Amino acid sequence: MASEKEIADAFDHIAADIPGFIAASLVDMDSGMTLAVRSNRPDFDLGVASAYNSELVKQKLKIMKALSLKTTLDDIILTLGDQIHFIKIVSPTVFIYLAADRSATNIAIVRTVVLKHSKTVT
Repeated sequence: MASEKEIADAFDHIAADIPGFIAASLVDMDSGMTLAVRSNRPDFDLGVASAYNSELVKQKLKIMKALSLKTTLDDIILTLGDQIHFIKIVSPTVFIYLAADRSATNIAIVRTVVLKHSKTVT
């Protein structure tokens, strides 16, 4: 795992490179706890979002197992009316969760930027 500074730097780059960036967290999949956070909106509760998204990831992995899929989960994209939520799996037990304003960016930008900078957090 990267150092605290390397993770903070990666999140700073992600925030700078994604127009409409709202928040991002590095999340332990098993516990749902945040390992690192970066937010532009104090009203966006990353602790709650991280915990619930860890459940989402675990359920998707269970579904894949139930279907006997012989592949890995790379990422999950959720589009809301006004936001994009993106989950990037960075190791078997850790993922990046990100939220961005849908009117200011698009899925391709979010995915490209997170993929680029996710390599530095593992």
